[in-house]
Amino acid sequence: MTRFTVNGQPVHYRMDPDTPLLWALRDASNLTGTKYGCGTGECGACTVLVDGQAMPSCRISIAQAEGSFVTTIEGLSRDRSHPVQQAFAAQWAVQCGYCTPGFIMAVTALVDANPNPSDAEIDAAITNLCPCGTYPRVRQAVRRAAQIRAGREESDAAPPPGVAPGEAARTVPALRVPPQDSSR
Repeated sequence: MTRFTVNGQPVHYRMDPDTPLLWALRDASNLTGTKYGCGTGECGACTVLVDGQAMPSCRISIAQAEGSFVTTIEGLSRDRSHPVQQAFAAQWAVQCGYCTPGFIMAVTALVDANPNPSDAEIDAAITNLCPCGTYPRVRQAVRRAAQIRAGREESDAAPPPGVAPGEAARTVPALRVPPQDSSR
């Protein structure tokens, strides 16, 4: 049996039970936001949430995922309104973007478990590798995501593709456009 839930939808993969979760997600479910990096679980590019825990999907088989709830980058939000996605955009924590989905998933698990992580806790929890070196901006994004999630800050990130800036507040609540002063 290889039945579990992916992004809120029940799935049953008819694949070899030893198939890495990464390949089931990418090849059978067409969830290509989860990236192949090293294949050994060291780089973090394939990180997904399994029952709320950040895990390298290249290191867990679909048999090991049996009965679990798996969340991929596609499952965080349809309109990129998740606080971590907003924070990454606002802090320019993306360079080439290849490692970004894995970082976002790892940061999501961290912020869900610890709403105010210290630098040492961030460094311990976020072990993903980024060839472009965005680490300082990722740390800023972690802090900003925690603030947005707690409702102590609104994001000033760009709206999702296809959403006009004036429509952002309607579509993505944390992307509010301040009212214009009509007395000028």
